[in-house]
Amino acid sequence: MTPVNNILDLPLEKATFSVVDVETTGLKPQSGGIIEIGIVKVSGLKIIDRYQSFVNPGRLIPPFITQLTGISDKDLYDAPYFDEIADEIIDFVGESILTAHNFPFDNSFLQKEFAAVGKEKPGLLNLCTLKIARRVFASLRSKSLSSVANFLRIKNPDAHRALADALVTANILIKMIKKLKKEQCLSTVGDLINYQFMPKEGRLNIKIKKQLAADIVSLPDAPGNYYFLNSKKQIIYIGKAKSIRNRVKSYFSPTAPRKAKKIITQAAHLKINITNSELTALLNEAESIKSSKPRHNRQLKKYGNKYFLRITKAHKFPAIEICNRFDFDGNDYFGLFISRKKAEIIFEMIKKSFAIRECDDKEFDKKRSCFLAQIDRCLSPCTGNNLELYNEELENVYQFLYGKNQFVLNRLLNKMKDYSARQKFEQAAEIKELIDLILKQTHKSSLIAEPVNKANILFEIIGPFNRDYLLMLEGKVYVKNFNGNKKDMFDDALDDYFSDTHFVNKLPGEEDLEKMKITLNWIIKNRNNVNIFYLKEFNSKEDLFEKLSLYGRPNNLSDIFFDIRNLTYLEN
Repeated sequence: MTPVNNILDLPLEKATFSVVDVETTGLKPQSGGIIEIGIVKVSGLKIIDRYQSFVNPGRLIPPFITQLTGISDKDLYDAPYFDEIADEIIDFVGESILTAHNFPFDNSFLQKEFAAVGKEKPGLLNLCTLKIARRVFASLRSKSLSSVANFLRIKNPDAHRALADALVTANILIKMIKKLKKEQCLSTVGDLINYQFMPKEGRLNIKIKKQLAADIVSLPDAPGNYYFLNSKKQIIYIGKAKSIRNRVKSYFSPTAPRKAKKIITQAAHLKINITNSELTALLNEAESIKSSKPRHNRQLKKYGNKYFLRITKAHKFPAIEICNRFDFDGNDYFGLFISRKKAEIIFEMIKKSFAIRECDDKEFDKKRSCFLAQIDRCLSPCTGNNLELYNEELENVYQFLYGKNQFVLNRLLNKMKDYSARQKFEQAAEIKELIDLILKQTHKSSLIAEPVNKANILFEIIGPFNRDYLLMLEGKVYVKNFNGNKKDMFDDALDDYFSDTHFVNKLPGEEDLEKMKITLNWIIKNRNNVNIFYLKEFNSKEDLFEKLSLYGRPNNLSDIFFDIRNLTYLEN
């Protein structure tokens, strides 16, 4: 295979482009398929070859697609399936530069189809004529294929048919290259590839190093981490993204912040690491920054503050307090909160919503009723000693911390109605504010139905390509196939749990708490992409695997964990 660098150095008049266009059953590759493909080969700035084929998508064509393209189900009845023409396309494209107008759209369908047949999409480099048109014809109101073609007086007698659109795109490409050679002095493939990332107002004033330009040409639309390196191969910045391609591309935007422009000025190389989900990209970013300490990463170099709500179970009448440490001392811990202010918000809601004592042990031992008891904010256990009633109220607090807030909302609503009926409108307004605060805040803090120091949970994270699996065992966090781990302890930890093996040093460290903080905060914001399994509900690993299989996965974790990081573009 020809090295990418050799192609980047090719003069534009010697380069070969394969301009592709696909017609599809819809706009999303997840639910659609290709029905026609057209490819036009350009070499020496001339059209030298063309390829066209209908494709049977294995489904009916929506009427609006037939109306748009003129392609009907009858046309595709005897058409080949994609796997029958995949090798023909690979041979036709070869090592040329795969090009399209609005490349991400055509590319997304091609990626899906080639992945489905177990083959790698052809083309060493990618080029988007839409991106180039946005820069070459900045004053043109619309840069759609038809608009650019009309502007350049290129006729398209059969619009929305694959080969016809590919031919128009090829002619647009040839005209734009000639224009850029003359007006912008572009001379090589590398110049052209780099140009599509330039600001729309013109080329960047910043000169981007050749290898960096080569590294960014084929970035994937996938979650993961990206690493900017200087000429000495030292990491100067580490980032994470839901889409590596979109995030890195933003560094070259004219509206990019000063820091981003500074980074690309100093960067000579770009490495990436694809992950199954955004969550593992976040975890890897946090750990990599602490170990590498890149100059442009200011945050995450140190472990941040973490706060918990502690229920002092060691006392006969437990109280609730804020603390910044985690222990196995018989108390229950809830959280974790990334700042004291966030912990205080929940703490204040509990104090105003439940009749739990707020005094310290020294004050409690005086056995004197306080002002809070007089206004029904405390059950006054220091004088009444009603353990059963207090435990019932404490259980309501636990349910609230587990995210079950209907009881307290009903209680507050009744109290608000009572104040209103007695025309105590100021007190009713205060209750209304508290209700609004609960509705606004609890979903941000309530996630798991156990104290974090007693929780044993498997989280299944549903990523765009595959799934991640995290274990949280009484504060310790294990991530399956996590890059940062020197040794993958996930399976061992799962085995130890079900064999009831105990460790002497079981207290979670700063690294565990950091992973817990990142994980819980991410899951709270992405609940629809998470399945939670409480290990106490399973008698063995086999029971757990069976439940996983009911969710549509294999019955053995070792079969589940396909490591998408094998697809990364890391530089040796």
